[in-house]
Order: sequence, then structure tokens, then C-alpha cells
Amino acid sequence: MIQKKLFTRHHSLLWGAISILITGAIWWAVTTLGAVPSLYLPAPDIVWKQLLKVATEGYMSANLWQHTFASLGRVLIALFAAILIGVPIGILMGTNRTIKAIFDPLLEFYRPIPPLAYLPLLVIWLGIGEVTKITLIFLAILAPIIISTLQGISTVSKSRQFAALSLGATRSQLLWHVTLPSALPHILIGIRIGLGVGWSTLVAAELIAATKGLGFMIQSAAQFLATDIVILGIMMIAIIAFVLEMVLRKIQTNLAPWYGKY
Repeated sequence: MIQKKLFTRHHSLLWGAISILITGAIWWAVTTLGAVPSLYLPAPDIVWKQLLKVATEGYMSANLWQHTFASLGRVLIALFAAILIGVPIGILMGTNRTIKAIFDPLLEFYRPIPPLAYLPLLVIWLGIGEVTKITLIFLAILAPIIISTLQGISTVSKSRQFAALSLGATRSQLLWHVTLPSALPHILIGIRIGLGVGWSTLVAAELIAATKGLGFMIQSAAQFLATDIVILGIMMIAIIAFVLEMVLRKIQTNLAPWYGKY
């Protein structure tokens, strides 16, 4: 069994590495042959040199790491706030019909609205500081977490709940020892989805009077047709998002190792 798991893991890593190498080779070949002008798609070595330059000399009054940590900080603060608020709301909606009846229409009204639609309203209410940027990302992350938590609570086995109650479990013990562990995989999936949505909202959030951030760097570079810096910023966002996704997958595997196996 252990050998099979290792083979499956190595098999996935191998094919993942091959797909990345093939994509990089196609990129290199297209730019080397001149099939696409460098203005639209700079060669990999140009992007690499720009990475070294931005990392050491900086771009728009900040180096690459300052831009990266500024964006990462905004996303993580918004994510933690969404977890602290979204998970309890999802639990209450899943365990109390009255609360679900109150929040469900509000959730369905707010969920389909693109974050950019209420960006002007946030600027009017909160100004152009960090609070507005974080709030915009927070609102993008919140809905997936609430919905996934609600789904997880709703799919908990009734027989397990009745068994725990018949053995003398209190309502709080039922919640902590039966309901939440069963719903945990869905909650973690909601966090993963929300994190992806948060990163996709980052560029829009950093349009608001930002002086640091990967989204700000991308937008500033686009105005000067600095495609190499635009691609660099996009790749940095993709790499960070990938690393965070792998971390969340590992957490899910450790906290809910049974999920998807029965």
C-alpha cells in the first residue's frame, strides 16, 4: 500500500514536471524563432534577467520581495478574516433553520456580484487605504467559505449524529466531535477555492492608490508596455498561489486523511 502511494505521488510529480518543461520549451522555441514579437511575448531569459534586476534594484520604488510580501499580506489577512467570519456563519446556517432563512437570501444576493462591481462603493465608504483593498479581497473569499461550510454541515451523516445523541452527547459535544470533523474536508475545500478567488481579485484591489504589490507592479508595467515585468508579476502570483494550494492540500490530508477514500 505504501509503495503504491509513493508510486502514485512520484507519477503525478513526474508528469507535472514534464508539463511545465514542455510549456517552457514551447515558450522558448516561439520566442527564439521570432514567431511572436518580444513586445507581446519576451523570451524566458529576458524575464529571468528582469527578475534579477527587479529583485535587486527594484521597480516603482520597491523591490520584488517588497511587492510580493505586500500582496501576500493583504491576501492572508483577508483570508483569515473570511475564515473567522465565514466558518461560524456557515455552521450556524447549517445547524439552525431560522438563521439559514435569514442569511441565505443575503448570501445569494451578494454571491454573484463581481468584486469590481462594489469597488467604487468601498472607495466611497472606506477611502483609498489598505482597509479598502483588504475588504475587497475579503468579500471575494467570504462566499465560497460560507457555502462550502454550509454544504459540509448539511452532508453530515444523520446516523452518526443520532448515535452520538443516544450515547449521551450534548449539543456542543455533537458539534465539536461529530459535525465539525465530518464537515472539515468541505470547509478546507472552501478555503482553497476562496484563496484562489482572492488572488484573482488582488490585481483589482491594488488599483486603489497602491504603492506596493504584485498587482500594482503588473498594472504599472502594462502602462509602459513592459511585458517582461507583467509576465514576471503574473508568474510570481501563480507560484505563490501554487505553494499556498499545496500547503492547504497537505493540511487537508493531515486533518482529514479519510476524505475521498470511503
